[in-house]
Amino acid sequence: MRPRPRLSSGDPCGETSCPVNEMRKPNRRIAVVDDDASVRKALVRLLETSSYDARGFPSARELLFGLADARPECMIVDLQMPSMSGLELQHHMARTGIKIPTIVITAHDEPGSRERCMAAGAAAYLLKPIRKAALLTAIDKAMETST
Repeated sequence: MRPRPRLSSGDPCGETSCPVNEMRKPNRRIAVVDDDASVRKALVRLLETSSYDARGFPSARELLFGLADARPECMIVDLQMPSMSGLELQHHMARTGIKIPTIVITAHDEPGSRERCMAAGAAAYLLKPIRKAALLTAIDKAMETST
């Protein structure tokens, strides 16, 4: 029996013919909004090794200020953050007419959270710790439906 190939940072399925790799378009801009610096940095690194142009923001407000410089094609937003939560950010963007596909992530899944986020327009709702393949698939689907 041959050993299974090791996963490389840019190959979430461990195969070069992985459907996730075939769907991905290089250098698409993604914003990561999470108040936890270690999570934010890890997600930015993961996305960069997967050919995305990722930028991290420590808060929803920082993201909103950053939109003037460059608008991402997709956002990964932590649900529970101080000042403005991921859900509040979704509502704010909807009120102001800003449409960016959003993936909500959380370590604290509470009853009704998924339903509220999806009703507010989230493209996906993922629980931490996030599996790389699940995140990349969610990003691809979110970006595909927004075009």
